Amino acid sequence: MPNNASNNKHAEISAALKERILILDGAMGTMIQDHKLEEEDYRGERFKDWHVLIKGNNDLLSLTKPELIADIHRGFLSAGADIIETNTFNSTTISMDDYDMANLSREINVESAKLARAMCDEFSAKTPEKPRYVAGVLGPTSKTCSISPDVNDPGYRNVTFDKLVTAYVESTLALMEGGADLILIETIFDTLNAKAASFAVEEAFEQAGRKLPVMISGTITDASGRTLSGQTTEAFYNSIRHIKPISIGLNCALGPDLLRQYVQELSRVCETFTSVHPNAGLPNEFGEYDLEAPEMAAEIIDWGKSGFINIVGGCCGTTPAHIRAFAKGLEGVKPRPLPELEVRMRLSGLEACNLN
Repeated sequence: MPNNASNNKHAEISAALKERILILDGAMGTMIQDHKLEEEDYRGERFKDWHVLIKGNNDLLSLTKPELIADIHRGFLSAGADIIETNTFNSTTISMDDYDMANLSREINVESAKLARAMCDEFSAKTPEKPRYVAGVLGPTSKTCSISPDVNDPGYRNVTFDKLVTAYVESTLALMEGGADLILIETIFDTLNAKAASFAVEEAFEQAGRKLPVMISGTITDASGRTLSGQTTEAFYNSIRHIKPISIGLNCALGPDLLRQYVQELSRVCETFTSVHPNAGLPNEFGEYDLEAPEMAAEIIDWGKSGFINIVGGCCGTTPAHIRAFAKGLEGVKPRPLPELEVRMRLSGLEACNLN
């Protein structure tokens, strides 16, 4: 497999991560919600007669309102983001099937990546010394491979590993076609889904004849400190470290105050770069996020000064104001150095098991 170009990209991003903390963008969904779009906005002219309701299908806006998505990317880039996530969190065939739009999956991934690529290129041209990167997003899908959705039938699964792989291969190839620099497997609540995604990404790289750096980000779902499928932070890390991603991180579910201990733990056990993009606190009774930029930035800056992070951004509730506060506060703060860990056999179930 010819990998010179991809190796160069990996080396370029790795070099940047050793020099400074890179800034990821904020929440696409939050920014879309601020526009208070209605059903007809999602449909546009092309889907005006679609047979099911599609309001809430944010990824479809890359086709029906591309100027809106581009403007959101522009806002985060103006705020100081180095890495822009594509608007493809739910763009696999599995998730798009909720709207009877599975056949649009490839097109949405390609066009979303092109939108992010154009915006990153626009800003990179202005400041060539600070290149911007497109992270092609693979979300967790709306199904879980490890847990039954039916409490009366624990053995039942509504998706298979192979079906997840097929969906993720298509999305990965489309993101690469659209111009992604990295692949970001994010908001992982089920490690088996993540394994399907990582397997699919490698398969897509084989088909494309080139590789991209891969970021992986899991989700601690509550104060138990575990993913939805039951793993601790270290167990999750042990489960996916063999993939050798450029970064491993945590995102979503919790605000920075509750996530701090798990970010610190990941920093301790992780051999590669770390990333984190937390929510702007926990949602209030209206489902909104109240943690303002200055307060959230104070926690993020402390993480940076404590040597926990290499990449940081925001998830639910975060806006360009949050990203701007992160970027400004982390100027000159040294990134987390890569540790030299003792060689051990690192195994995992729900807990980590490390043998020397």
